Amino acid sequence: MADEKIKDIKNDKSETKKEKKKMGLSTKIFIALITGAIAGVLIHYFMPSGYFRNTVLVNGILYVLGNGFIRLMQMLVVPLVFCSLVCGSMAIGDTKTLGKVGVKTIIFYLVTTALAICLALGVASIISPGIGMDVSNVETSPVPDAEKVSMVDTLLNIIPVNIFNSLSNGDMLPIIVFALFTGVLLAKLGNNTSTVANFFSQWNDIMMEMTMSIMKVAPIGVFCLIAKTFSLIGFDAFLPMLKYMLCVMLALALQCFGVYQILLFIFTRLNPIRFIKKFFPVMMFAFSTSTSNATIPMSIETLHKKMGVSKQISSFTIPLGATINMDGTSIMQGVAVIFIAQAYNIPLSASAICTVIATATIASIGTAGVPSVGLVTLSMVLTSVGLPTEGIALIMGIDRILDMLRTAVNITGDAVCTTIVSKQQGALNKEVFDRNE
Repeated sequence: MADEKIKDIKNDKSETKKEKKKMGLSTKIFIALITGAIAGVLIHYFMPSGYFRNTVLVNGILYVLGNGFIRLMQMLVVPLVFCSLVCGSMAIGDTKTLGKVGVKTIIFYLVTTALAICLALGVASIISPGIGMDVSNVETSPVPDAEKVSMVDTLLNIIPVNIFNSLSNGDMLPIIVFALFTGVLLAKLGNNTSTVANFFSQWNDIMMEMTMSIMKVAPIGVFCLIAKTFSLIGFDAFLPMLKYMLCVMLALALQCFGVYQILLFIFTRLNPIRFIKKFFPVMMFAFSTSTSNATIPMSIETLHKKMGVSKQISSFTIPLGATINMDGTSIMQGVAVIFIAQAYNIPLSASAICTVIATATIASIGTAGVPSVGLVTLSMVLTSVGLPTEGIALIMGIDRILDMLRTAVNITGDAVCTTIVSKQQGALNKEVFDRNE
């Protein structure tokens, strides 16, 4: 018996070691990015042009596998956003439950998201990460011409005439409005529509699982997409991609350590530096897990024990923030829009910029707190202004690396909002906040 127990212990240890040795998705995608870039450069400079290189390899194998992955992501957009928004608005749709806390929280989340997108667009416009990376001849998919639509028609088009047409055509703004309306009504009707509410919740779970399943093949898709891009443009792609990283990181830093802390001081007069020091472990945990949902318990405990925030407030605002407050994701989308537009030499009008701000702000409500799901909704933002969704291939590998930073910014925004609302509601113990750890 003792020998069997020892064997079992050894087997458990060996299994644990094997699990530890398993490579994470982030690492796989990063490796795929690097190897894809190297393979593309080698093809570009060392493989002679001909039928095998141009037709079989670049426009055959790499094109089919890479764009097949893009199509899988596009397949998710409408059902994922619709179900996430219905479930999210169900959670906050009861105005009696929301009260003052709910209204303040939602307004804060939406305002900071809009500020994040504007900040990202401003930083990207100044640095111009896509200048010098002309890929207008790389992708063969046609770019739809943006039709000139008046502001009145733009506002009216938000309201769906036929929701099924909007769903089939991927008209996201009407879908978002209908989903929000549906979720609020389901929350209002309560038990009378529990069957329908459960259907959307379960369907949302299915879409989350499908997203994670598709992301498992992301390394293959990234390798093929990046290899194809670099095989056609060589080293010219490196500098703009580094500039893209710089833009996203700079905008994230300004949002996290600038905008949030200024708002915290204005509305609470609390010390922003002390807040960052006490909340930093949670930020690091979010950075390592790349998921806002995983940090919910730790955020609530840290805010209660180290900041003096009431658990009654944080238990409502933190999970809500994981659903509707994705400022880091919105920053990525804002920078990506400018980057892809410049890379494809497609000018963006003032109305297109406004559309990006509105679409990304509303879409953040339906962005789930799981790794890389922002790339799915990015295709929606690109489509709204007539940019090619194939441009996602240019930033996918690098964006996956930046996803960890985005998550840290997302949960910091949730915590700042929670602290502000708690202070205004008289539910914050300042002695706990000022206490040195």
